[in-house]
Amino acid sequence: MSVRELSEALCAAGDAEAARGQFAQALKPYWAAWDLLPEPKVEWEAATWILGAIGDANFLAADFVAGRDNLGSAMHCPGAIGNPFLHLRLGQCQFELGALDRAADELMRAYMGAGPDIFKDQDPKYLRFLQSRAEGVKAPRKWWQFWN
Repeated sequence: MSVRELSEALCAAGDAEAARGQFAQALKPYWAAWDLLPEPKVEWEAATWILGAIGDANFLAADFVAGRDNLGSAMHCPGAIGNPFLHLRLGQCQFELGALDRAADELMRAYMGAGPDIFKDQDPKYLRFLQSRAEGVKAPRKWWQFWN
């Protein structure tokens, strides 16, 4: 099994734990996948999605400091800048930590990259916060809305 195949299998195991709400358990295979990456780790595309998964699990477990740190590290990896989901999660962590200027910047990056729908399944406080910081930020449409 190649390093890529093994890291994908480990991340799939972490994803399965996260889907069951077992975020601390999800971190173990994610970090094992991270450990497989050759140095310098941040130059590998896989580093982006591994650190993204770790940061997502941190956020969902309400470990916002670790989420901020791991998602911030992910931003140094290939393809992370401009990834709406990574910006969303980093912005949410920043918001929860009270770093409101940083939160607004990251949440706006998520909004600009994916539109209002990225906030559809999130706590509405994040979109309300962004709307308080920027003009023209719209809410996601409801399934029955056909106009603005």
